[in-house]
Amino acid sequence: MSIEVGNVVEGVVTGITNFGAFVELPEGKTGLIHISEVADVYVKDVHDFLSERDKVKVKVLSVDERGKIGLSIKQLQEKKPEMPARTGNSSFRPQRPNRGPRDFRKSNRFNNSTASFEDKLSKFLKDSDERLTDLRRKTDSKRGGRGSRRSD
Repeated sequence: MSIEVGNVVEGVVTGITNFGAFVELPEGKTGLIHISEVADVYVKDVHDFLSERDKVKVKVLSVDERGKIGLSIKQLQEKKPEMPARTGNSSFRPQRPNRGPRDFRKSNRFNNSTASFEDKLSKFLKDSDERLTDLRRKTDSKRGGRGSRRSD
């Protein structure tokens, strides 16, 4: 069977890198399964899914003029059933569970119905200043602190 785009072939994993796995195909050719084509889920390490000398069925995605062969295991796996299309909006957004009406007043730190606008503003500015000071302190310690430039 010749290696053409769209064909499904069987091969043996010959090497694993941090960006994918090399597979020896029939006729002595070698192709690459990119890390994004190993599985339907996020793949941090290819070793979690494949090991050397594994026999794998792959789909040929591409063959370029230099002979590089792009392969995929992911496209051979059965697709998970898709969620039914929603009417109205054409863009897909998963629905969040209905938790009832939200009351933002409960979580708002600055909402005190007896306080005046100036008091609320003062509280907000104080809290904001504390947060900025804390943030600066943390980032300065990661950079080596203020004024810690080296002299040559």
